[in-house]
Amino acid sequence: MKDILVMKDIVKKFGKQHTEVTALKGLNFHVQEGEFVSIIGPSGSGKSTFLTIAGGLQSPTSGEIIINQVNFSQLNEKQRGKLRFKEIGFILQSSNLIPFLTVKEQFYLVDKVSGKAKEKERIDELLASLDILDLQDKFPRDLSGGERQRVAIGRALFNDPSLILADEPTASLDTDHAYEVVKLLVKEAHEKKKATVMVTHDERMIQWSDRIFRMEDGNLIEQNAPSRELHKSEWKSRGICL
Repeated sequence: MKDILVMKDIVKKFGKQHTEVTALKGLNFHVQEGEFVSIIGPSGSGKSTFLTIAGGLQSPTSGEIIINQVNFSQLNEKQRGKLRFKEIGFILQSSNLIPFLTVKEQFYLVDKVSGKAKEKERIDELLASLDILDLQDKFPRDLSGGERQRVAIGRALFNDPSLILADEPTASLDTDHAYEVVKLLVKEAHEKKKATVMVTHDERMIQWSDRIFRMEDGNLIEQNAPSRELHKSEWKSRGICL
């Protein structure tokens, strides 16, 4: 499997001289297609900085970022914007749905921005795969937290990106809905071959990860991930292929 995201010797500093703080200290990281990777760590450890740099939303002080074999670090801002839109789907803590648009209209908006009209069947297929087809005419205010995050996941997948970046996607959810959202992300990663990185402070959410890293004081330390064998019976019961 090919690497979708590669980060080489990433350093990020904030401030100058005596106020300078090094948030990321020479990180090396990669994630392959179809792989679900979790980054855990306390608030202030550098997780969010890591994710915004991985997604090209801010630049590292030094180091290289390669997204689907394109060196992001060498692109100008216009080229970076195009690459982000084409290759990356973002899922945030709050679903960031537009309140006055129905579920289906959220996808039509992405369609207009992309300039590539997609068939109605394509939207219906995606909504059905996320089990939200019957919610298509509802507004965000009518949805539960878990349903809103399902819509956000669908919107992130809509342009068929190669990389999914999820920043605390379960932060506003109760435990049952949180588990549901993480399992759905893992399912999409494995079945649709999406390289997926989830940042979370909640260690209950990482048990289905292929790899786990702990962020500590600007450094990434790999942890032992649970064996897939342990969860095969559960995956099979849900019709999920590993």
